[in-house]
Amino acid sequence: MESIISLLLVHIQVLNNQIKYLLFFIAKNIPLKSKSYDCYSPKYNKLKVDKMPIINAPVKKKNFKLLIDEFFNANGKVLKPVKHHGNNPVPSSIVCPCCDAPHQYIYDNTGGRGQFLCKVCNTHFNKNNYASLHFDFSCPYCGKPLSTKKERKHFLVHRCRNSKCSFYLDNLRSLSSQDFIEYQSNPERFKLHYLYREFKLDFFKVDLYSLPKGASSLAFRKFSPHIMGLCLTYLVNCGLSTRKTRDVMYEVHGVKISHTQIANFATTAAYIVKPFVDSFDYKPTNYLAADETYTKVKGVKHYVWFIMDAIKKSILGYRASDSRDVSPCILAMRMAFDKFKQFPGKALKFIADGFPAYLLARQQFALNGKDFDVTQVIGLTNDDPVSKEYRWLKQIIERLNRTFKFSYKITNRLWFWRRFFYSSCFVCCLLQLFKTTSLQLLETT
Repeated sequence: MESIISLLLVHIQVLNNQIKYLLFFIAKNIPLKSKSYDCYSPKYNKLKVDKMPIINAPVKKKNFKLLIDEFFNANGKVLKPVKHHGNNPVPSSIVCPCCDAPHQYIYDNTGGRGQFLCKVCNTHFNKNNYASLHFDFSCPYCGKPLSTKKERKHFLVHRCRNSKCSFYLDNLRSLSSQDFIEYQSNPERFKLHYLYREFKLDFFKVDLYSLPKGASSLAFRKFSPHIMGLCLTYLVNCGLSTRKTRDVMYEVHGVKISHTQIANFATTAAYIVKPFVDSFDYKPTNYLAADETYTKVKGVKHYVWFIMDAIKKSILGYRASDSRDVSPCILAMRMAFDKFKQFPGKALKFIADGFPAYLLARQQFALNGKDFDVTQVIGLTNDDPVSKEYRWLKQIIERLNRTFKFSYKITNRLWFWRRFFYSSCFVCCLLQLFKTTSLQLLETT
């Protein structure tokens, strides 16, 4: 008995020495306090959304034939086409954006560098952006017109190129000496000029509630509705996977059914219940929380967006997408705002994280007559008054995400066996380590 106690004491001392070594290694190589990032640095301007630009109504188009007739009545002579000279003739595809005059009446105003002049209406326009004259955007800080910088899938990026703009100069002065040197060598890493994103897709005309034809069917060929009810009870209420539900149905009820058929039952039930869930009168409050989370479907990462009532704990809007951009965010917010009989406007408390898609979505709703404020709770600690006041709303939506991912992962058997394999390997490694340490202690004693 005394030998066993002495052996255990020696083993405890060896483990204590190993723990001290690991603590020393962590204290030396892994900083216990992470570096505090300055979220107000100009490097993080790409995560911010600038305010709305000055939107000017488009100029009404003129008819070049009527203008030619007016010129003849006023001067008594016909307006002749332009005689193009030089090596840069005007392409036949170029037409005047103001009066639709063909290329025969257009001058090459800069010798092939892209600017043209219409002889009929005296309009100057550029080759790159002459066709996009639906709206005229101007910088809200200097009043200069914005130019198109980039073209994305769903939007155009307009930029203020004025080097004397107050917005640009203020951001330039806020750079530190080290950031200024980096800005001169790599200006693409900083966002100093004013930017505005013009969306090409009208998200407010997208149908949110339609289902594809033949999406669901209750034509039971082999199994009765009672079998479907049992499968959904085990699958949904008990939180079992489709394969576990298959095993329970055979062992308890003697029904031999495949896990694919159980998944089809769940899909059919979801399609049938969806219209009732979407059209239910939730009577939402003015406290909404929004967040997005990722999940994997057949190994591919997808995103799920939730908009929920933080007081009544009801999900008002949802969307699944394969990209983390502003498009599914707007559609999820549309679904949530449709539950209001009268939109609360500025009285709405909309809580989200620091993802800029929510600010971009707010701009689009403001253009459509629904103006509200987005409160962003950033970080994990209450370092500012906004986080202290609205942290509880953010925690509610985060808890919803954890519950969703926990209930979703059990439906993937591959994930379960991978986790079981990893945990089994970890236990085997611990047993092997304990066995090796015990043999060494026995040899030393």
